[in-house]
Amino acid sequence: MQKYQMLYIIDKDVADEAKDELVEKFNELITSLGGTVSTVDKWGIRKYAYPIKFKDEGYYVLVLFEAPPAAIKELDRQMRINVNIVRQLITKK
Repeated sequence: MQKYQMLYIIDKDVADEAKDELVEKFNELITSLGGTVSTVDKWGIRKYAYPIKFKDEGYYVLVLFEAPPAAIKELDRQMRINVNIVRQLITKK
């Protein structure tokens, strides 16, 4: 299994409970795909470097995890189809 880090931004207009549910959803997705989550770091609301969809701020989350390489494609696909995820980036550690 490879080590990865994933940084994603949740729309700031989403309710706090829904933000926590999204974080849990993606953590459970990682484990269901055969990976293990080691760290979840919720950075909170931060200002963007440039406006995205006419907004200036978003809720940032950094996740460190291990997963098989085949799981990354499905994880990225699930994040892209979720309307509350503004941006995501998955990189090898």
